Amino acid sequence: MHHASIRTADIYRAIAFYELLGFQVCERFTAGITLACWMEGLGGRIELLQVPQPRPAADAFEDEHYTGYYHLSFDLTDRTDDLPDWLDQLKARFAQAAEAGQAEPLKILLEPTQQMIGEHVYEVTFIADSDGLPLEFLRMMATLKNH
Repeated sequence: MHHASIRTADIYRAIAFYELLGFQVCERFTAGITLACWMEGLGGRIELLQVPQPRPAADAFEDEHYTGYYHLSFDLTDRTDDLPDWLDQLKARFAQAAEAGQAEPLKILLEPTQQMIGEHVYEVTFIADSDGLPLEFLRMMATLKNH
């Protein structure tokens, strides 16, 4: 996949948010009359597009009847041994940035929890980005073998 595209109400606020997650702007450009950029980090690339006259995004996380793209998911298996600890460090980075007026405090949609998916055990957490869109972070903890 080349990139996932995210429409944002405020590209500068979104860039600051994703930089705190570890992304870096690698290309700035315009798309028609709107500002845009590509950012790379966490093993992938996103595109941010500023929306003229934005309206709030649908609540894909809480609305069980929502249809459409749901969330981006980032695999942190090779980046951390403890998802709750990773999330605590992320909260601290966002709290420090919020105190400096550079970002909003981090919004947690789902605290870290364990989940069985097939024969794998994952730690999973969800946060909201600067526009309220859900982002999932997961870490594979174990593979269970059936005997």
